[in-house]
Amino acid sequence: MSEPGWVHHAIFWHVYPLGAVGAYPADEPPGPDEHRLRRLVGWLDHVQRLGTNGVLLGPVFASSTHGYDTTDHLRVDPRLGDTGDLDALIAEAHDRGLRIVLDGVFSHVGPEHPRVLAVRADPAGPDARWFRHDDDGGLATFEGHPGLLALDHGRAEVRDHVVEVMGHWLDHGVDGWRLDAAYAVPADFWAEVLPRVRERHPDAWFLGEVLHGDHAEIARATTIDSLTQYELWKAVWSSLNDRNPHELAHALRRHEGFLAAEVPATFVGNHDVTRLASRLTDRRTLPLALAVLFTVAGTPTVYAGDEFGLTGIKEDRFGGDDAVRPELAEDPPPGADLDVLHHHQELIGLRRRHDWLHRAHVEIVHVDHERLTYRSHLDDHALTVTLDYGDDHRAPDWRLEA
Repeated sequence: MSEPGWVHHAIFWHVYPLGAVGAYPADEPPGPDEHRLRRLVGWLDHVQRLGTNGVLLGPVFASSTHGYDTTDHLRVDPRLGDTGDLDALIAEAHDRGLRIVLDGVFSHVGPEHPRVLAVRADPAGPDARWFRHDDDGGLATFEGHPGLLALDHGRAEVRDHVVEVMGHWLDHGVDGWRLDAAYAVPADFWAEVLPRVRERHPDAWFLGEVLHGDHAEIARATTIDSLTQYELWKAVWSSLNDRNPHELAHALRRHEGFLAAEVPATFVGNHDVTRLASRLTDRRTLPLALAVLFTVAGTPTVYAGDEFGLTGIKEDRFGGDDAVRPELAEDPPPGADLDVLHHHQELIGLRRRHDWLHRAHVEIVHVDHERLTYRSHLDDHALTVTLDYGDDHRAPDWRLEA
């Protein structure tokens, strides 16, 4: 495992900046003179009160719409402000002891990227080498999305560019990178690029977005430090909705296998999925989901707003992500459930006091049709957790072993 030591203690608050500051969607997009990114500075005290100690930022680089159609990796999105605003956010976070991780969209770019425009103007020009092409010779798209053009990761120009971009912002003080759609990029690309970045920034952390697959093989082949644990995410809410503790028990056994190669990034919500409070058919089960997040191995992440029990349903349509990426103009936001906030604080406090849980092994102690008991343990430490799937949906019970 290559992750830097500081990640052993990390618990992230994940925020989608363009939405959180009201920059997208917006009838009139704000300009750089509004410095909207600095509004997130006002949330850093909340991040501390919550108990989290890092901020995972969604896209902050120049783009045309939602942030994932990048037009310039070396420029802050003008709707958010400028480089000075990002530098200020990094400095304010570090002053509070908070880590900052950026979202690196390196699998594709947007249709208004200067190199895309150059290829449109001259298909035989040198910029054509930067992109994959379909059978008809046109620019290939990322997963069929016409607004996302796929980069050619076999090209030295693309590899050098990503090394440059990562190093540039690490020089500005960020602590790591989330690698968007890492699953869609050849493993040998990451295996070359990441060691080059680590030469100058050995303390940087790299989180790869993967939806499925063999975690051990992906981690080995790419050298990515941590991979998103979607299997566990799905099993948590699905098992609670179906009242099927056996589903979660199976996922926890799988989770134990992933730990042989890397410490997965665990979550019960993010910017791409329906919020937990909307996903669960019985809101009373929400504390059980949180108990799993904070008492099994992994690097946990709380998606901004989930700690207040906010609702939001993702839909498969244009603009279908907007409901789960709202503006966060007030602390607490309208509709906040402070009981849910207190559940988060209690469990995050438990996790902070027992950071050995980061790499703890998990074993199933008992499972039947109404109850699941598992034991997280490492060396002389152990924590036994019982989840009640019965009609009463009692709060999770846990017991520490000396």
